[in-house]
Amino acid sequence: MKNKIIAAALSAVISLGLMAGCASKKDDTVVRVGSLKGPTTIGIVNLMDKASKGEAKGKYEFAMSAAPDEITAKIVSGDLDIALVPANLASVLYNKTQGGVTAIDINTLGVLYCVTGDSSITSVKDLAGKKVITTGQGATPEYSLRYLLDQNGVTDCEIEFKSESTEVAAVLTEDPMQIAVLPQPFVTVACAQNEAIAPVFALEDEWQTLTNGLGMVTGVTIVRNDFLKDHKEAVKTFIEEHGESVVAANSDLDKTASLVVASEIIGKEPIAKKAIPLCNVVCMTGDSVKNNLAAYLEVLYNYDPKSVGGNLPGEDFYFKG
Repeated sequence: MKNKIIAAALSAVISLGLMAGCASKKDDTVVRVGSLKGPTTIGIVNLMDKASKGEAKGKYEFAMSAAPDEITAKIVSGDLDIALVPANLASVLYNKTQGGVTAIDINTLGVLYCVTGDSSITSVKDLAGKKVITTGQGATPEYSLRYLLDQNGVTDCEIEFKSESTEVAAVLTEDPMQIAVLPQPFVTVACAQNEAIAPVFALEDEWQTLTNGLGMVTGVTIVRNDFLKDHKEAVKTFIEEHGESVVAANSDLDKTASLVVASEIIGKEPIAKKAIPLCNVVCMTGDSVKNNLAAYLEVLYNYDPKSVGGNLPGEDFYFKG
């Protein structure tokens, strides 16, 4: 199912590019874009490269952060115009800003894995009585994990949070018997550095089992509505170029791996080439955003309303450009 979703997303990207190429207006406004160190930035590294060379259609300033709360603060303060954030955080920001942001695309699907050297761990149920180390407190990793634990009747799993995935990987290096939940590409990086650990199950698979095949939506791209109101053409151009960058990331591994290393997301190109295809970077637009994101957020809302900011977003949350 995951491959079908990605194929459909890439097809939509190509169609979007053809349509967006007919746009008649040009907006020279500099768009300030924030992303997280990981898959969301991997999806835009080719656009970042084009922009640095003056070859992009739009004008951009990019800022990569290690933690979601850094991006949250910049969106609320108006220091970022567009941000690639965890899916549930997009909803939290919608509520926190009283409907002040709009979701313009889905940028990442399921990327979370349980990683350990403990061979007794093969599913969420095996985490009973264990300690799990992860990142993303208050964001998709935390709520996805808590939902899976609760739905599997696991009430005694301790969750310890670190601020960055590199910290989690360091813990596994010191003690392979520790259990962690990590996103790609950090899973591939950690396993390449330590043969004693391996991914034992994907949270995506466990999620689909509980939700009748509904996929996890890990990352969403949002825009501040104040910016969208005045610079809609610049936003449309970004969506088009985001889509082109995702196609390049999935089709030109050599170049993308080089850019990912240059951005200090992954340390070595061979590891980057192995990790990028596993990162599920996409650019899903149009009705696909609402159909997939709304369903995902509803699951989280029914589990814990605060995970999405207290309320599900209204219709105005979904871009109709």
